[in-house]
Amino acid sequence: MSYGNTQQEQSLKVQIRWLIRRDMAEVLEIERQSFEFPWSEEDFLCCLRQRNCIGMVAEAGNDIVGFMIYELHKSRLRILNFAVSDSHRRHGVGCQMVRRLVDKLSQQRRQEIVLEVRERNLPAQLFFSQQGFRAVEVIRNYYEDTAEDAYAMQYRLKPVDDVFSPFAPQNRISEYDAA
Repeated sequence: MSYGNTQQEQSLKVQIRWLIRRDMAEVLEIERQSFEFPWSEEDFLCCLRQRNCIGMVAEAGNDIVGFMIYELHKSRLRILNFAVSDSHRRHGVGCQMVRRLVDKLSQQRRQEIVLEVRERNLPAQLFFSQQGFRAVEVIRNYYEDTAEDAYAMQYRLKPVDDVFSPFAPQNRISEYDAA
């Protein structure tokens, strides 16, 4: 995962489009590169069969370089899976995918994007933090495969002005939120 663009990093322009069946082999390869406990093809297909579940890919040239799977809810979007290929990280691909989701929010309807990130996945925590997400809760024993905790992270279209409130959630990555 990217920590955001720096001057040494070059931005790669990608096309973000709907995930189609023939993309699955490349998506599965990115999934295997990215996660210790990757989704199977059946996990993807089961999820994408749901009426409110959307799959999108980031394409550079003829190659799939990233993907995201998310759910549409009445007032929010929920990211279920999000990854960029090893060789295309830190080139702005993830930032462009997040921007695409943010563009789907509106003042009238959906106002937030939420996701859960493994406690050990510091690169993802930092990436999403730099995209404007805040860790709002620790969910104990969230992952069945390891009983690992997760951070619930949230992006709000209208940011809550309680960042410096004594009642703002405190967690292990709060110090990065302020950076």
